[in-house]
Amino acid sequence: MKTLRITGVPEHFNFPWKKVVAAQPFEKDGILLHWKDESRGSGQMNKDLREDKTDIALVLTESFLKDFEAGNPSKMIGFHVISPLNWGIHISGESPVNSLSEITAPTFLISREGSGSQLMSYVLAKREGWESDRLEFKVINNLPGALEVMTPEKPEMFLWEKYTTKPWVDSQEMKRIGEVPSPWPCFAIIATEKAIEGFGETLFTLRDLVYQESAKLQTSPTAIEDISKTYELQKEDVKEWFAQTTWAVDNKISKSQLVESINTMKELGIISRELPMESFLTSDTISIAD
Repeated sequence: MKTLRITGVPEHFNFPWKKVVAAQPFEKDGILLHWKDESRGSGQMNKDLREDKTDIALVLTESFLKDFEAGNPSKMIGFHVISPLNWGIHISGESPVNSLSEITAPTFLISREGSGSQLMSYVLAKREGWESDRLEFKVINNLPGALEVMTPEKPEMFLWEKYTTKPWVDSQEMKRIGEVPSPWPCFAIIATEKAIEGFGETLFTLRDLVYQESAKLQTSPTAIEDISKTYELQKEDVKEWFAQTTWAVDNKISKSQLVESINTMKELGIISRELPMESFLTSDTISIAD
């Protein structure tokens, strides 16, 4: 029995993947799907791809493209979530600061170097008029790590998906002082070259099964309740998130949107040059539109 390893953050975005993995659609063919939750985010998942610790990872688009430019040989086999990610801007719940306008020395808590929590700080800095080369960062690994180090004395900001952190905002352990959406489709499906060669068509069949599951969920009358129970989130929060979220349901990628996203990342300094799509896409298994 071969094992196909899949890694993603332990968040509601990955519910379609969890459903397909639970069904084990390739067990009869001698392939077992294994899911691993990675709370440390995209920076760690890029590292796992490089070190052959996973075969597929659901990585933030900006984080993968930055790591690809830095030498990650993995490939994007499609998008997973094509809507932006709404990042909450969080500080200690006991901080006297109540708005971004009160921040004078931007300091960020990040899961690791190259993670979305770091890269989105550059998006926020541009919007707020902060000098990006003067931003300060402290690595804290994950959400529990941020909660451990947050203090009211210094408003160190932690960018994380707003619904994932909402229970701690509700309990006032964290305070959300703003939001910043990613200006590109948020999650991409990334596979190692070894996995593409070793699993072949199975890899893309799996992707397409997830697309089918995502399409079903987007029209399912029980999806909100199921996600609420699985991820221990309030139904009203899931309902609001669900209305803002669009999973990819096929292998189509908009060329113009991707080019615009790459140009924006270059302007922000996330990547240093324009990346040709054929260098990081498995273009023969993706339908490129416009």
